[in-house]
Amino acid sequence: MKTRLTKQLKTTVAAISIGASVLLPLPAAAFDFPEPGDFASGSKAWAENCARCHNIRPANELRDDQWLTTVFHMRVRAGLTGQEARDILTFLQTSNVALVQEPVRPDDAPASTLSGKEIYQQTCIACHGADGKGAFAGVPDFTDPQGRLSKSDEELLKNVQNGFQSPGSPMAMPPRGGNSALTGGDLQKVIKYLHSEFGS
Repeated sequence: MKTRLTKQLKTTVAAISIGASVLLPLPAAAFDFPEPGDFASGSKAWAENCARCHNIRPANELRDDQWLTTVFHMRVRAGLTGQEARDILTFLQTSNVALVQEPVRPDDAPASTLSGKEIYQQTCIACHGADGKGAFAGVPDFTDPQGRLSKSDEELLKNVQNGFQSPGSPMAMPPRGGNSALTGGDLQKVIKYLHSEFGS
């Protein structure tokens, strides 16, 4: 009888231990965090897959770790591929970066070999659209004569470098459009392209 009770006690203790290990928080190293996705692809995938069902909300409504949980929960419900989910997560977490409120400083780094058009197509087009009118609600319309491009180049450079949130828009553009590799010369190139392409 004693042996039988001892076995039952060991089984109960083992079950409690397993249950506790599930409930207790695990260290970050225990999780297999995804590789970073592509910001521009994530913006496009977010607009096509998420915005159609959800109200557009600011990315800073959730912390980065909360977006991780949310995106991978919704991946199953929305039928997203792993790559699409990683791209959307990168877009949301990059957009979650606080806007920089500092004066534009001279950027002596040389511009890349990319043209303003190529920079726009690689970094900006996912949110601003090929026609410059904005890929989803809240994005400024570059074709509006009284819109963002009516501002001075100095102000536009400051907005692009530091990030900008249009009045009434829940989504903010992250600093340098989410592409930290862009130099000051690149930003000037893309601003010139905006004027020439959209006629402002």
